[in-house]
Amino acid sequence: MNPAVKDIQEAVAQLSADDLVRFRSWYEDFDAQIWNEQFEDDVKTGRLDALADRALADFRAGRYEEL
Repeated sequence: MNPAVKDIQEAVAQLSADDLVRFRSWYEDFDAQIWNEQFEDDVKTGRLDALADRALADFRAGRYEEL
């Protein structure tokens, strides 16, 4: 394990309940931003095109369920 990760784990374990709530909120936002950037990159580079094509083909063929 990367020593920095271990340091972060130890630091998080020492947070007060209030600070842990603030950290959790920050991390959720941070993680969502990273995910969004990756998703946008996947869209721009066409990595999702085959999946979208398959979904559209299934829809057109009637292979779907209403939610």
